Amino acid sequence: MNRSITLILVGVIILLAAALTGTLVFMKNQPPQERSFEPLVEVKAMEPDSSIWGQNFPNQYDSFMKTKTNNADTKYGGSSAFSWLERDPRQKILFAGMPFSKDYNDDRGHANALEDVNATKRVNWDVNDPKRTPGTCYSCKTSDNPALWAEMGMEAYDKMAFADLSKQVNNSIGCANCHEAGTMRLIVTNPALEEALKAQGKDWKTFSRQEMRSVVCANCHVEYYFKGEGKYLTFPWADGTDADSMIAYYEELGFKDWEYPDAKTPMLKAQHPEYEMFTQGSTHYNAGVACADCHMPYVRDGAAKYSSHDVKSPLLNPVQACGQCHTNTDYVVERVGIIQEQVANTKIAAEDAIIDAINAIKAAAANPSADAALLDQARKLHREAQFKWDFVSAENSTGFHNPEYALKLLAEATNAARQAQMLAAQSVGDLSLLATGVYYAPPAQ
Repeated sequence: MNRSITLILVGVIILLAAALTGTLVFMKNQPPQERSFEPLVEVKAMEPDSSIWGQNFPNQYDSFMKTKTNNADTKYGGSSAFSWLERDPRQKILFAGMPFSKDYNDDRGHANALEDVNATKRVNWDVNDPKRTPGTCYSCKTSDNPALWAEMGMEAYDKMAFADLSKQVNNSIGCANCHEAGTMRLIVTNPALEEALKAQGKDWKTFSRQEMRSVVCANCHVEYYFKGEGKYLTFPWADGTDADSMIAYYEELGFKDWEYPDAKTPMLKAQHPEYEMFTQGSTHYNAGVACADCHMPYVRDGAAKYSSHDVKSPLLNPVQACGQCHTNTDYVVERVGIIQEQVANTKIAAEDAIIDAINAIKAAAANPSADAALLDQARKLHREAQFKWDFVSAENSTGFHNPEYALKLLAEATNAARQAQMLAAQSVGDLSLLATGVYYAPPAQ
């Protein structure tokens, strides 16, 4: 009797296990679940007009359109398009000889991206000038891009002159830059990002939704360069996404963005490496926090919960942005202020050191008796120092995305600059070139 009951129980357990296994296999092989809403309009693939998407998603669209008029600044950044050259005149010296010394304004909100890139003085509109601005510069400025890339390919897109391509772009950054029409899933739209991930052996289609809430930001918020005569948009991630790996990548390639006047240093200009800075083992990244958690927090409109698309600094809405995890948002804001002040002060110290190095290298380069080998070493350290400083400076968080890494880079930048200065002085045997605080010295009479 007991033997029969045991056999029956074992049989039931086996059947239940088989049923559960079958159910799990069935669920795993089902297509992605469709969004549970009835769209008012059908949005075609890669539709560049965000207002059409907005008919189906009015809350998201209305919040996104606030980026057009939100121009609030925080202590160290913001969206008012203030001039970095006026706020920190050292940068006129640091970027001498390249377009950022003419015009370097802080970015406004996403809805202004197309207008602002067309307005910057850095653009060379002359299609007959060999130094004309390439179409590549539109890569992160318009929601027309996904369709244009699909139609012509990125190689042909990048080869076009900026002025010629401008006739085909009419929309600022929008829904199509991050979302797939129909499913609304987050996707990689920039071919350069997909190529960079593939080079690392990564397939973004296998990423979780939480991972994608940061990866879509990497469509634009990254370091990049224009490769070859065709100005092909490329992320220098083949050796890694940290600053040292990028410097090594550029060294192997022999790449430079420009040559510093008189010093003749082959320079690198960092772009806006927010994604790389954040993902270098930062506290929030290691905790599984995504960019959108802080910059696009969930909000409510009645019973509807949605991610705000009014992308901005969390310091402007700390209760919504930080309060989802932190109970004391006043403390959080105070803590952010302390971190940013430390990074900002350290950044200025690095700038002062680099300017001292530039002064020494320029003086040594003007001396025909200078030791060429020592001078080349000084130039290499100048290049490294400025890129590491710029990796922090061009990254739009004043270090908060990764305070430890930001301070590490600035310390290394200062050290490299001082070494460059010493080598330049040594190359001509002139101890006067070791003078510090050159930026603050009164102009010669």
